[in-house]
Amino acid sequence: MQWKLFANLAEIAGERTISLAIDSDATVGDALDALLERHPSLSDEVLVADGELHDHINLLINGTNIHSLSGLETSIEPDDELALFPPVSGG
Repeated sequence: MQWKLFANLAEIAGERTISLAIDSDATVGDALDALLERHPSLSDEVLVADGELHDHINLLINGTNIHSLSGLETSIEPDDELALFPPVSGG
């Protein structure tokens, strides 16, 4: 599966696209754990102290926000794309 990171998250990780191998029964939470294991510097930006996503972080699977699915328990496939980005502003 592939992660796409945006804005300051990509800067912190030092890369915008990250490919990771996952188990066949993996969830979004498992993929997030694997991403944070590879880039622990993202943890404080992405998670609050109890391990949940910060309210301002958006996590999408194939373009759909995980909040409209099963959250971090959403099942993923090896060819899925996950995107992680903070809120953006501008005009």
